[in-house]
Amino acid sequence: MVNHRSAAGGPLSMTGFAARQGSGAGADWAWDLRAVNGKGLDLRLRLPEGIEGLELALREAVARKVARGSVQLNLKLVATDATEALRLSPAGLSAALSALATVEAQAAGQGLELAATSAAQVLGLRGVTLQGTTEPPEPLALRAALLADFALLLGDFNAMRRGEGAALARVLAAQIDRIAELTEAAAEAAEARRPQAAESMRAALARVADAAPGADPARVAGELALIAIKADVTEELDRLRAHIAAARAHLASEGAIGRKLEFLTQEFVREANTLCSKSGSTQLTAIGLDLKHVIDQMREQIQNLE
Repeated sequence: MVNHRSAAGGPLSMTGFAARQGSGAGADWAWDLRAVNGKGLDLRLRLPEGIEGLELALREAVARKVARGSVQLNLKLVATDATEALRLSPAGLSAALSALATVEAQAAGQGLELAATSAAQVLGLRGVTLQGTTEPPEPLALRAALLADFALLLGDFNAMRRGEGAALARVLAAQIDRIAELTEAAAEAAEARRPQAAESMRAALARVADAAPGADPARVAGELALIAIKADVTEELDRLRAHIAAARAHLASEGAIGRKLEFLTQEFVREANTLCSKSGSTQLTAIGLDLKHVIDQMREQIQNLE
């Protein structure tokens, strides 16, 4: 089962960075791990070739700890045991010695005496030696060393994301508190307008009765009652309170909560829009507009959460 929870709990930011250097198994290396916001998990790796199974293991390690975000992982690797070495070329040495023997034989045939050729001179001849490096690090041992070091890098990376997530959580908690305050202010404004709304309904009923003496009073009263029900914001306020409780619960939980909070902001916006459309008073409309403003600010912050 994939586990995206952090050891310390709380939400994680989708943005983060970590770098680390290490050495072992005959190599030096440098990691670079960074992430920005993303709808899903988009992991891009730049790795040296020749280490079988490393990419798959790194992808699995990241996926166990990161749920969302555009993640870039870079690894630079240098073999530390690769020292310059002078190696003989058997074929080149044989060819050089044969050539020397031919030269000496022809010189003797013509009565010429050549100086003795030293080993150092032979080694200096083209093709006798190969300039190169020793064997590269053993891949299995190197992969194990890299994966062990990457676990530490990933820990640093998530520690940074956790710190940013905690800061985001504090901002979001304050915004949710503000939404709760505005919701209760809307409830008070709705209650305060109730007597005025009732008086408006009675006046409207009287005007209809005067304008249409033959109208059925019961039917007119029913129509006005229906209008009053449509103007009632009790359900919207109850749903806002429920969404506030859900948002606080998500914020206190562990793991990837960004998508859940994104969905809740849509619900918050829907209720705030309905509240404005049914307000019937400038005070309630102003509160509804303030709600929409805070919700929009909250949505911007949520975009950064995993």
